[in-house]
Amino acid sequence: MTLRTIQQADLDGKTILYRSPYDIEVVDENGDKKLVDDSRIVATIPTLKYLLEHNCKIVILTYVGRPNGEVVEELRTGPHAKRLSELLNKPVPKLDDCVGPQVTDHIKNMQPGELVMLENTRFHEGEVEDDDEFAMELSKNGEVVVFDAFPQAHRFHASVTGIMRHLPSYAGFSFIKEVDALSGLLENPARPFTVIIGGAKISDKVAAISNLYDIADMFIVGGGVANVFLKAAGKEIGSSFIEDVYVDAQKGEKKDWVEFAKDILSRDQSTDRDLETLYELGSQYTLHRVQYPYDLIVADSINNPQQVKEVRSHDNDDVVPDGWAALDIGGDTQQLYRSIIAKSRTVFWNGPMGMFEDERFASGSKTVGVAMADSSAQTVIAGGDTIAAAKRYSDISRFSHISLAGGAALEFLAGNQLPAVEMLQA
Repeated sequence: MTLRTIQQADLDGKTILYRSPYDIEVVDENGDKKLVDDSRIVATIPTLKYLLEHNCKIVILTYVGRPNGEVVEELRTGPHAKRLSELLNKPVPKLDDCVGPQVTDHIKNMQPGELVMLENTRFHEGEVEDDDEFAMELSKNGEVVVFDAFPQAHRFHASVTGIMRHLPSYAGFSFIKEVDALSGLLENPARPFTVIIGGAKISDKVAAISNLYDIADMFIVGGGVANVFLKAAGKEIGSSFIEDVYVDAQKGEKKDWVEFAKDILSRDQSTDRDLETLYELGSQYTLHRVQYPYDLIVADSINNPQQVKEVRSHDNDDVVPDGWAALDIGGDTQQLYRSIIAKSRTVFWNGPMGMFEDERFASGSKTVGVAMADSSAQTVIAGGDTIAAAKRYSDISRFSHISLAGGAALEFLAGNQLPAVEMLQA
């Protein structure tokens, strides 16, 4: 995939509408508003420094949260401007709106090499509607769009697709890095290629699983996703979390995630991949395209677990006792997953293996994170919870790529054309 990049653009002295990925949660620490995580800001520093080297005026756009077209004090962009200023060691003033005379006048009076942070674009209803009039109001304050907001690349918003309809647009370095890393998983991954899927919900991962099934050599699953596959395999899983059947009344569609998993497992039987040869694990394990847990760590409650024990699932259909719930993968499964990762040459991970916020149920995620960090394979992780687990238990700098996008990354891996990616193609 070929994108129009900032290195191809005439940027010298231009006023840049910089679409940043700064949709970052803010917390109040004793009256001081701080970002929960600054990774998305750190990721944009190379692009911003490049623009500063070209004497650009930089006008920063972002949305934060879901204010539904109203001003919400907790969702202002002041903390984002403050953190960016600290990282660049340059002033980054924050304006009280993203359109209007005050904004226009401020930008006109800026000097080359100066930056300004505009207010949350979602404070205006026209943002989420991709209203063209609102998009034009945003666009008139710049000459060129530089787009670095891959986490929002799947949105039809005025500050995403709208501004690119009105101004010449180029991808920033963070955006390019995301597209290159995820494209590599789809186009020519080094083999064996292992996909690790966890997290509580399967619904937002179904399309990616379906598309990656014909590309990846093996899926290993944990978390609530594993519960769905265990149920599909005929295992009794007690009170373990499984996402509800979804009924779309408008479309007249019913989506049963267990039935989806059954279909995937039935495809597993017709595989033409020689997994034993690919992964070279010997006769110790019988490998499957979709590898669900051999054993589980279960507890007597999801919300307030008191009793914890390990149960086997490999040779037992009544896996989880009534009233109990699976909250992590067990020790044998951890050893198997560690061995699979060690033999892989490409690994993608999305979703924790268990309820890692509680240390009693964190060992599965820790095992996966450490195994990936220790691997010489191409390793890619995506999603906020996945990154949080990896940061907690491993050296995240040793991963090949950390995708700061959750939904957009999964849509890309589902084979969908993301609106922003399409508009930035050369």
